[in-house]
Amino acid sequence: MTRRYWNINLEEMMEAGVHFGHGTRKWNPKMAPYISAKRKGIHITNLTRTARFLSEACDLVFDAASRGKQFLIVGTKNKAADSVAWAAIKARCHYVNKKWLGGMLTNWSTTETRLHKFRDLRMEQKTGRLNRLPKRDAAMLKRQLSRLQTYLGGIKYMTGLPDIVIIVDQHEEYTALRECITLGIPTISLIDTNCDPDLADISIPANDDAISSIRLILNKLVFAICEGRSSYIRNP
Repeated sequence: MTRRYWNINLEEMMEAGVHFGHGTRKWNPKMAPYISAKRKGIHITNLTRTARFLSEACDLVFDAASRGKQFLIVGTKNKAADSVAWAAIKARCHYVNKKWLGGMLTNWSTTETRLHKFRDLRMEQKTGRLNRLPKRDAAMLKRQLSRLQTYLGGIKYMTGLPDIVIIVDQHEEYTALRECITLGIPTISLIDTNCDPDLADISIPANDDAISSIRLILNKLVFAICEGRSSYIRNP
C-alpha cells in the first residue's frame, strides 16, 4: 500500500476537539497507549497516534477506491447522522445513518429482498401507480415506502456486500461491526477512549461525540476516497 501525504494537521484536530475523550471512569484499559493525559476528569487522546492511524486509513481507502471498491459508511446516532449522509453522498458511498437493521449484511438475501421491494415501490410512486390504488392500499404502501426510505435510503443502489465499512462510534454500531467481523469485511472505526481498539482493522482514536471531530475525520477519508476514485477513472 502506497503511503501518501494527507495534510493531517494536529492544530486543526485540536480546534475540532478530536483529542477530548470520555470521563476517566468510562474507559477501556486497552486504550491506554492512545491516551496522553487526564484533564478535569476526562482522558485526552494522543493526537500524534490519531494522525498516524488516520493517515493509514486514508492510504487504505485511496488504494481501494483506485481499484473501484465499494464503501459503506455507518453512523446512526443523532450527532453523526447528517455528517455521515453528507460524506457518503460526496464520496459516492453507501451509508446507514438512521438505524442498523440486524442482519443487514450477514443476512444479505433478506436485505436484497427489501431493497427490491423498495425500488419497486419507488417506481410505482414515480409513475403514479400508487395514486391509482384504493386510498387504504395506497396509504399502506406509502407508509411502507417511507419506512424503507428511512432505513434503506442510503443503500438503495447497493447490489452486494461492501468491500470496506467505515464506522462512526464503535459502541453505537457494535452490531454492524460484529457483522463485518463475521463476514471478513475490512473495517475502519472511529473509536473513543471507552472502545476496544483491537476490533476494527484500522481504529482511529478520536472524539466520537463532537460533530466537529466526526466531520473532520470523515472529511479526510472522503477526500482520500475521491482522490482514489479519480485515479480509477483515469486508469480503469
